[in-house]
Amino acid sequence: MGKIITLALKDLKVLSRDKGSVFWVLFFPLLVALFFGSIFSGGGGGPSGMKIAVVDTDSTDYSIAFAEELSGLSSLQVSRIPADSAIDKVRRGKLSAVVTIKKGFGQTLGMFTDSAMIEIGVDPSRKMTVGYLQGLLTQSHFRLLQKRYADPESWRMGMDSLLADTSFWEKAPPGTEEIGRSIIGSFKELSHYISTSGETGTSDTTSDSAGTTAEAKKEDGFNLFPMKMTTITNDEAGPRSSFEITFPSSMLWALIGIASAFAVSIVKERTAGTFLRLRLAPISRMQILAGKGLACFLSSLVVTIILLLFGNLVFGVRIGNPVILLIAVIATSYCFVGISMLVSTIGKTEESVGGASWGILLVSAMTGGGMIPLMFMPGWLVTISHFSPVKWGILAIEGGVWRNFTFSDMLMPLGMLIGIGTLTFAIGATILSRRDS
Repeated sequence: MGKIITLALKDLKVLSRDKGSVFWVLFFPLLVALFFGSIFSGGGGGPSGMKIAVVDTDSTDYSIAFAEELSGLSSLQVSRIPADSAIDKVRRGKLSAVVTIKKGFGQTLGMFTDSAMIEIGVDPSRKMTVGYLQGLLTQSHFRLLQKRYADPESWRMGMDSLLADTSFWEKAPPGTEEIGRSIIGSFKELSHYISTSGETGTSDTTSDSAGTTAEAKKEDGFNLFPMKMTTITNDEAGPRSSFEITFPSSMLWALIGIASAFAVSIVKERTAGTFLRLRLAPISRMQILAGKGLACFLSSLVVTIILLLFGNLVFGVRIGNPVILLIAVIATSYCFVGISMLVSTIGKTEESVGGASWGILLVSAMTGGGMIPLMFMPGWLVTISHFSPVKWGILAIEGGVWRNFTFSDMLMPLGMLIGIGTLTFAIGATILSRRDS
């Protein structure tokens, strides 16, 4: 063990003397975190493929049709799960919101009611989500109403319900009740005439109605399509600032730089003859590789901890669960030790390994959330990100910073990181051993 530690200290000293490597493994990730943190501090754009849950407590034809209308939107990923599960998923950040269709929605068509028939439960930290979702709900509602124009019977049922709703008429402006009832009665007779004469009337409503703004228009004390907002929050869950999103990414950039630097150092020692001289000493091949791996691992730990402490002290990046975060940093560092060992076998010169390692790791960073945070990625790119170790590293670190992960939540990212690290190290060590022999 003493020989392995001596070799590791030697590699750490070599790395610290290389000013270029120090910049790429420490200061460049910090600049990435500051740059993207400043950009996203302005609020960011609306998420693509927003994940929501729809809870239908009305279970009428109209409420079911409304839920299906939402499911048909490409900008939403709708799931139908129980209310308790939906609220828990919003609280844990796995869903953006839960939309509850209240009892009576089908009878009133969700309009001109004393109480809102649509309730949106959302994390208040997601300001863009609220307005974006309100607009989609309003748009879907009016599209569905537009389709219902062709069914006079459904309109007559809605008008009967409206005529019987005393609470609505109590809120109407003085003197308008008699006029309103007269108009509704006349419209009822017209719809009956259309249905009995065999002619189907179509609405002249244009897409402007569907484009009604997210905030339903208020006229004389009542809403056209009222929606109720409720708060679903966990004080420990959800990023409080953009820097809590970008600093985990910056830690992965540091690990990418370290992995590339140590991959090049392995090739450099082989081409310079240092590796051969070490093999002539009373040191086994596995001790040499273990020393390299230990140096890479310790470098990764030190740099990620420095970045985390800097973010905590200067930008208030939380350390939500220190134990979970420490385990995440250890597992992620271990993973990139294996990756470093594997990419060192890609070429036989420093230039080829350096170029190939950065090329491979940059693609992994781009698809894994190192450039664009995972929460802002389109759905197809999120699917690809499952194959990137960067994605699992960021997710694990976020679990200890702001996602409030439990040990069971960490099983998947930790399993992926440890599995990738073990597999890549074994493959890399095997290739190096065969070349040496």
